[in-house]
Amino acid sequence: MSLVRAELRRLFKRRLALWMLILVLGLFATVAVVMASTHYSPGPEALARAQASAAEEFEQQQEWIERDIAQCEEAAEAGDAGPRNWPDDCEQIHDWYASEEQMVDWFMPPTFEFREDFGSMITVFAVMMAMFAFTVGASFVGAEWRTGGMMNLLLWRPRRLSVLGGKLVALGGVLAGLTVLLGGLWTGGFWLIAMFRGVTDTMTSGAWQSVGLSGLRALALVLVAGVIGFSLASLGRHTAAALGTATAAVVVGIAGVSMVAGVVLELQFWQRWMWTTYLQAWLDGSVLITDWGGGCVGFDDDGSCVQPTLEIGWQLSGLGIAVVVALVLGAALWRMRRRDVT
Repeated sequence: MSLVRAELRRLFKRRLALWMLILVLGLFATVAVVMASTHYSPGPEALARAQASAAEEFEQQQEWIERDIAQCEEAAEAGDAGPRNWPDDCEQIHDWYASEEQMVDWFMPPTFEFREDFGSMITVFAVMMAMFAFTVGASFVGAEWRTGGMMNLLLWRPRRLSVLGGKLVALGGVLAGLTVLLGGLWTGGFWLIAMFRGVTDTMTSGAWQSVGLSGLRALALVLVAGVIGFSLASLGRHTAAALGTATAAVVVGIAGVSMVAGVVLELQFWQRWMWTTYLQAWLDGSVLITDWGGGCVGFDDDGSCVQPTLEIGWQLSGLGIAVVVALVLGAALWRMRRRDVT
């Protein structure tokens, strides 16, 4: 416990961690202010303006419908479907256009509906906190290697794995506590935004359970990012080793894979080879990939083509993340145990 307390003091004294925290808090505040200032409560006046605009748009649309029906009937008399492939029953053209009730939604001001919109805010929170955790985790151990502090610490306590494990436990505890605290403030802040600038009436116990599960997955992602950054910096004995690996993962894992798999090889469901797809599946619960160039696998009720799809769930993503963490952390522990630390 004394080792963990000492590591906590070292972590709290790191200026990079403090400045990164200030930066993240500033970004959180900016996002919250922008969301609050660009969303409005759906009051009676806003509804009246939307209904008036929808009525005007619907009246103009009726002229287009009458024109299309006339052209459809002319094409039917001529025995030609025409360039627009008119339906056999020209009255079906009404189904091509939106109803007046649907148009009202078009003209309503943007409203923050907590149940529908907060999920994307959890993703924003998780990504920002994961970047913070990766950087702080890498600098926490990387600076110790670069300045020689790790060697001095091992002279005082020569048990290598205990020293590295103490640092990792301290880092994980701080990241977990900070994520829970900021996550609670993030949720409360957007609940207030929804109360005054949106809708909260649609929330149910099931919806809150979904929010809770998403929050737990976000917490797990933050801890994973911290562990990976910590392990990479320990392997390379420098913070730059972790940051360089992260840069390579972005360039190769996103731009490179999309170019090779999607453009050169033209693989079906090429997005499944990108690590960002699994990150999204973990945070959102699942990702549905559609192969728009793969032909039709069937037709729906209105005759539209049904494209082939591939669904990736959070379970598969979690398994992949666990394997990556085990490999990277295991390599860091093995190298710490085997190599010369001088």
